[in-house]
Amino acid sequence: MQKFDEMYAMLPFDGSDVRTHYKAYAQWLARQAQTTMRARQAEAEMIFRRVGITFAVYGDKDESGAGTERLIPFDLIPRIIPAGEWARMQQGLVQRVTALNRFIEDIYHGQAILHAGIVPRDLIDGNAQFRPQMQGVLVPGGVYAHIAGIDIVRARNAQGEGEYYVLEDNLRVPSGVSYMLENRKMMMRLFPELFSTHAVEPVAHYPDLLLDTLRASAPGSAGAASATVVVLTPGMYNSAYFEHAFLAQQMGVELVEGQDLVVRDRVVYMRTTRGLQRVDVIYRRVDDDFLDPQVFRPDSSLGCAGLMDAYRAGNVTICNAVGTGIADDKSVYPYVPDMIRFYLGEEPILSNVPTWLCRKPDDLRYVLDHLHELVVKEVHGAGGYGMLIGPAATQAEIASFRQALLANPAGYIAQPTLSLSSCPTMVEAGIAPRHIDLRPFVLSSQEGVRMVAGGLTRVALKEGSLVVNSSQGGGTKDTWVLGDGSEALAASLAAGLPQSAGAWSPQASLVGGV
Repeated sequence: MQKFDEMYAMLPFDGSDVRTHYKAYAQWLARQAQTTMRARQAEAEMIFRRVGITFAVYGDKDESGAGTERLIPFDLIPRIIPAGEWARMQQGLVQRVTALNRFIEDIYHGQAILHAGIVPRDLIDGNAQFRPQMQGVLVPGGVYAHIAGIDIVRARNAQGEGEYYVLEDNLRVPSGVSYMLENRKMMMRLFPELFSTHAVEPVAHYPDLLLDTLRASAPGSAGAASATVVVLTPGMYNSAYFEHAFLAQQMGVELVEGQDLVVRDRVVYMRTTRGLQRVDVIYRRVDDDFLDPQVFRPDSSLGCAGLMDAYRAGNVTICNAVGTGIADDKSVYPYVPDMIRFYLGEEPILSNVPTWLCRKPDDLRYVLDHLHELVVKEVHGAGGYGMLIGPAATQAEIASFRQALLANPAGYIAQPTLSLSSCPTMVEAGIAPRHIDLRPFVLSSQEGVRMVAGGLTRVALKEGSLVVNSSQGGGTKDTWVLGDGSEALAASLAAGLPQSAGAWSPQASLVGGV
């Protein structure tokens, strides 16, 4: 099967044209010596290590034995998206996140979508992510998912064209935006000349947008301009601790742990050297279960006792809101197109990936009969764990997963193995296609929905792999969204760029299949 590529029309490379928005970059890349690119790659790794841009791997998940702290591999070749494609994707993301927020509000209040029979009631009532403690709780502006990370893939549709599909919604504590920002800084440091020949939309203002979003979500008793915002982290051993510290620093707000907070008379304060200071907005990077030992897990030391009482009283805003996990549950995902129709009266702009719900007997039978060709995921899974990729699995792995499915069918969904798009990527043998996805970050508040033009592109560095998660050996790329008129600019620049003798041709260097 041919795979749909980002730079070329088809892969493996068959002489097909470079796509218009990549032309200038492809000719620039062809003029670069391999030794130069390797040296830049080594420089990037050294800088990332020096700055401490790492993520943690827990326990037996660290298969390589590299320890708990690892660098996320960074690839020098960007993923480039033309202006028209991004504009369409952005429209679809705004539509989707708006509907998801409406859904969460409805689930914790009137439950109209359940009464209408569009979403099955038992899918909600029996869901581990449903928080009954949030029923009837009013949140500012009815916004629950202030920060959403929506995973997007590009694959061939029925007409053989590249189309963007939503693979997953991340609404609880989506991570990865720090790597988007650091990747851009690295590319501008290593290849400043490229940004003078490409109209790349900026992403550096994301922390400003995030802070504006958080302040706009402050309780009515606190003015947005003067609202005190903190970032709540589980601590330095969390896998995304670098990101927590990075965002707090970039926004100019305090990074706190649960022990730094105290509740008095249903008001949240943080301990400072000058005494207690009231907190208006908590950007939490702690899961629901650990936020308040008086309400959720009594053994939690990561949250703050009494936090939910202050939250219900409307004296503090928690972003994302408690209970948002009900909307990013993988078993709820298939119903998002119906949510868009129900709440907005619109047809979905972005399509879902076809999904089988193993909780349904007919779907389960189909999945069991086709395990060798499907991707099967845990409904509450994350990080690429608890997943079966049928075409790449052994008979023993399929047999083991079959038993897990039979034991708990409601805990799994299945999807077809998509022919994900690929992007040229530096590997040991040269430049080879590797599969990618994209996580744009969508910010919502009472003032509307905003986002920067770009996101985190993750790349599966193992040949043939579809798993892009960093904990599973994936890496990242800078994501370039080109501004209006950039395609014509790219084409004109490409036409004027000379080809030098002895160039390192990315076409000639494509190795391996996809």
